[in-house]
Amino acid sequence: MTVTIVGAQLGDEGKGGIVDVYGDAADVVVRYQGGDNAGHTVVHEGAEYKLSLVPSGAVRGTVGVLGNGCVVNPETLFDELDALGERGLDPDVRVAERAHVIFPYHRALDGIEEEAKSETDSEIGTTGRGIGPTYEDKAARRGIRVGDLLAPDVLRSKLERVVPPKRAVVEDVYGLAVDDLDDSAAFDVGTLYETYRDFGRRFAEADMVVNAGQFVTDALEAGRNVMFEGAQGTLIDIDHGNFPYVTSSNPTAGGAAVGAGVSPSVVGDGEIIGIVKGYLSRVGSGPMPTELGGVVGDTPGYDEQGEGGDEELATYIREEGGEYGTVTGRPRRVGWLDVPMLRHAARVSGFTGLAVNHLDVLAGLDEVRVGHSYTLDGEELFTMPATTERWAKCEANYRSFDGWVPFDSETVASEGYAALPENARAYLEYLSDELDTPVYCVGVGPGREQTVIREEVWE
Repeated sequence: MTVTIVGAQLGDEGKGGIVDVYGDAADVVVRYQGGDNAGHTVVHEGAEYKLSLVPSGAVRGTVGVLGNGCVVNPETLFDELDALGERGLDPDVRVAERAHVIFPYHRALDGIEEEAKSETDSEIGTTGRGIGPTYEDKAARRGIRVGDLLAPDVLRSKLERVVPPKRAVVEDVYGLAVDDLDDSAAFDVGTLYETYRDFGRRFAEADMVVNAGQFVTDALEAGRNVMFEGAQGTLIDIDHGNFPYVTSSNPTAGGAAVGAGVSPSVVGDGEIIGIVKGYLSRVGSGPMPTELGGVVGDTPGYDEQGEGGDEELATYIREEGGEYGTVTGRPRRVGWLDVPMLRHAARVSGFTGLAVNHLDVLAGLDEVRVGHSYTLDGEELFTMPATTERWAKCEANYRSFDGWVPFDSETVASEGYAALPENARAYLEYLSDELDTPVYCVGVGPGREQTVIREEVWE
């Protein structure tokens, strides 16, 4: 059986926690896209683990796989594995031989390109970790894959072909001297070869590299439960998100089949859980019709922190929800739940169930609102326009709900859904009705034990 975890919003929905909640019965957890820009926090047995590349199930002893749809920074991967080892964990992580490798020159170019875009106010708000440039090389058929690290002659040959044009971009396009960069060795073939040949040796010694599609298929044929874990969220999908403020891969359910090397029917015959935060958050630039307040440098047209009619409420939610990027530490923009966005996400991925997180953050507010629809050019819309330019012109039409009193998260989690305040249940039932999808679980606190589970998905 398979369960696919998909972010239904703009990322930061709490996907790692849901993987952890349903991880007991999962034998294999597969990351099917993204790289070490995808921070996720898992709380297990009172300990907090901040991961950016290792699949979330690793803290539970589950076999983790980085699929062919991922881009892999070996340095990050081994640092995370070593850190988990120092905390007494021995994660079993496999890496697809078809996955593409992030090199230092990708990270350097990411920063240079984003800086150049900032001069014309067209920056995307990337994490600077080389994700986009690596996928760009993949699409241009000049990338270097994990399997290449295990073949030194192939690695050397490909670096000699790829690196000189990268140096030329820095020097001839951007007018910078490579020797003046913070990491000039990022463009030195010899240094790169030695470093990544050693990574290849470590991969080989640990027997980590696999044909991901075959590995996952074998597990399924053996009757094992497989969970597909997406990074980021639907609105950051390269095809279905608000382009160009997107990542370079497909976090939606269709990406699970491609990025793990299995057929669409494998994903479609299983459960597909849409992860929803009880409000909306976002890191970086781009439209956000239900935004409260703003964040300097990210919110379009917002120049001075502290201005804005709902700034106090935005700050409250940001602090209560810990809305700061796991990888970057950047403050996230926050807003009310955007239901047209969720209708779009449900259609694209075909959710069979919802996991709603951070419901506790909204407790204590007198009123909770949702963006029920948009108005654009005098017309009411119930789903998102296809272009970012039109989405930016949308005005949210709100529905209001009576707030609910604060509650003890662990008590509610242990007693079940009926123990939630009545107004909180009304909020969840509205969401379920609008998306025509049942609520499978509700996060009422950061820990695994602070989750109300309504549906055991592996049964």
